Amino acid sequence: MNSGLSDIVLNGSLLISAPLAVLAGLVSFLSPCVLPLVPGYLGFVSGTASSDRTRSRMVLGSSLFVLGFTLVFVLFGALLGSLGTVLLFQGRAILQPIAGVLVIALGFVLIGQFSFLQKTIKPNFTPKAGLAFAPLLGIVFGLGWTPCIGPTLGGVLSMVLTQGGLVTGVILATLYSLGLGLPFVLLAAGFSWASASVGFVRKNIRKFNIAGGILLIVLGVLLATGVWNIVAGLMQELFSGFVPAL
Repeated sequence: MNSGLSDIVLNGSLLISAPLAVLAGLVSFLSPCVLPLVPGYLGFVSGTASSDRTRSRMVLGSSLFVLGFTLVFVLFGALLGSLGTVLLFQGRAILQPIAGVLVIALGFVLIGQFSFLQKTIKPNFTPKAGLAFAPLLGIVFGLGWTPCIGPTLGGVLSMVLTQGGLVTGVILATLYSLGLGLPFVLLAAGFSWASASVGFVRKNIRKFNIAGGILLIVLGVLLATGVWNIVAGLMQELFSGFVPAL
């Protein structure tokens, strides 16, 4: 593994933020803005109703849909990572507390506060149904604002901004997209355990939303108070002796 990339991967902050990014994506999928609409999304991107005979078409359509919003999120991550590098050069002491307060606010939005941010805003354009338009639907999905996806994505991008670096931004945005997109593909593939899990979440969807909001608030407090840096330092020290095999 390239030494520069190795340093990034073993960075203390990234070791903490990477699993949080995946979890944030999963929280987004399990939100009331996404989960109830999954059957409609799968049918739309495949251009057909769900059945065993069209299973491969649904998997391909869902994968193309995920690819579409992943491209959007990775672009956001790369831009904010690059911007973070510049801003951190000016002073982490100012940037990180501001980002922490923002993440705390986004946590309250996810819980259901700040009514002016509870409206869904999306581009005024709906692609046609079918495989050819699945990536475009994913792009439209990625460019929109919902009170469920917006806060969790905002939390991940705030971590990107406070850590800085184009590569870090791409990594965290990709992991967020993985957490959000993989369940789409698993459901399209017809895994029974995935369907059973969705059924359980539907019954407890409000609790999952509150848990996600609390997670963001805790993350914001860690950033705003500087405790994040202490934990990152401990993680860095813990893994400092690890040497990648590649």
